[in-house]
Amino acid sequence: QVQLVESGGGLVQPGGSLRLSCAASGRRFSASDMGWYRQAPGKQRELVATITSDGTTNYADSVKGRFTISRNNAKNTIDLQMNSMKPEDTAVYYCRSRTVVTVEGAYVDYWGQGTQVTVSS
Repeated sequence: QVQLVESGGGLVQPGGSLRLSCAASGRRFSASDMGWYRQAPGKQRELVATITSDGTTNYADSVKGRFTISRNNAKNTIDLQMNSMKPEDTAVYYCRSRTVVTVEGAYVDYWGQGTQVTVSS
């Protein structure tokens, strides 16, 4: 079982910055692919950024060049640095951990409870 706790959400003005953190429990953090997702009111949850166990990153087109995902395996944490923020970045942001559980590649996803990010003047 993996528990994920997000922090760092809040209110920020357009053009501003915010940094989210996700703390993970469990002994297999370094072997897990991690990610940030977000869900705006009335919309489906969407991928923001992911980082694999070996540090390879992937970003949604809407955040490329503005957001940076990173991980610290010694602390079992991932961060999301968000710069040049826009009102359309407003959403609940969720941390996700993906752990492969079989040699065939079956996996289990764990989710945090989410943290609200609001971009508004």
